[in-house]
Amino acid sequence: MTLFGKEIRVEGDRTLWILSGILAAVGTLTVYSASSNLAFNKGGSTIVDLLKHSAFLFSGFVIATLVHRVNYKLFGNLAKLLIIPVILLLIYTLVNGVNISNAARWIRLPFGQTFQPSALAAIVLVAYVARYLAVHTKEELKGFRKHFIGLILPILLVVGFILPANFSTAALIFGVTYLLLFIGGYPIRNLLILAGSGIAALALFITLVFAFPNMSNRLETWKTRIESFSSGESTENYQVTKAKMAIAEGKIVGKGFGKSVMKNFLPQSNSDFIFAVITEEMGTLGGGLTIIVYIWLIFRILTIATKAPTSFGSLLSLGLGLTILAQALVNLSVAVNLIPVTGQTLPLVSKGGTSVWMTALALGMILSVSRGKAENDSEENEAFSDAEDAIDSEQPLKPILDGQA
Repeated sequence: MTLFGKEIRVEGDRTLWILSGILAAVGTLTVYSASSNLAFNKGGSTIVDLLKHSAFLFSGFVIATLVHRVNYKLFGNLAKLLIIPVILLLIYTLVNGVNISNAARWIRLPFGQTFQPSALAAIVLVAYVARYLAVHTKEELKGFRKHFIGLILPILLVVGFILPANFSTAALIFGVTYLLLFIGGYPIRNLLILAGSGIAALALFITLVFAFPNMSNRLETWKTRIESFSSGESTENYQVTKAKMAIAEGKIVGKGFGKSVMKNFLPQSNSDFIFAVITEEMGTLGGGLTIIVYIWLIFRILTIATKAPTSFGSLLSLGLGLTILAQALVNLSVAVNLIPVTGQTLPLVSKGGTSVWMTALALGMILSVSRGKAENDSEENEAFSDAEDAIDSEQPLKPILDGQA
């Protein structure tokens, strides 16, 4: 493949490339179909929406292709350098971000496209935590206070600055990093302290919001969604009802491409509720196959993690894979009314710029691990810090994953 006049070889796990391509293809077809009513209501064009989504997917493929050629150990150093700028970016977004649906989650890029920093923060935090766990032994991690500044505080800051505007993403990031800490050998006692600290911090935040209502306008939204989920009333529940109707009317083989009826009643038919449109048009068979592709994708990532030459590579792959899986599970759970509406997109399938780019970035990093190039590239190793040398000396994480450690 030639990119910007330079020959780029696509390497890494071939199955992961193929599965990602299948999801992108399904997403392209469904976004095109689901966008028809939205384009009509807004005076737009389905072709324009298709071209825009295709451009995001192509740029995402470019990102994944370029990133997967990078020595994966560099991601540890980059995460260490970027964690503070990312936290500052989250603060800026919270204060001066673009407000959409009463939530300041986005910043506007120079060329008019909006960007959601929380998605980037999730990737940087996972890489940062993976690196930290890889360069410290289990014995060294026993002291909670000793590692509070270097390990726990960045997690709490990232989650804390995302929480006021986006509870679901904050909870998702906290859950993934918490599980990553457990897999990486962080002591159970410390994990319990962290869980208690997280609950206490959330309780304090809610108390402050009730005491100072102007502090955040999202609490009322959370309250409304939870109440509507329980009572069956409100706009959010209307969307879920239409989504369930779409899934039911799809039956076994579906109505056929472009023939969804419920997309006309779903305000977020090409993003939050795109799985309902997939199932209505492609049936239970198509919806089930989509879920199988995600399951297969995660199994491939687990395989890459167990075969990674270092514990950093294993933890990095697992953390990023869990992030993709969690986002998919939340989106699918909303569509079938298992949890309240959250606004999480379906990775590589839903329409969206930030979601596509960050999923592609995560997959590129995982594919970099699957290439296993880092330990043999002496020129790049010269640029690494002592911490990265420590990562290189680590043993693969397979014994931990197999329950042998």
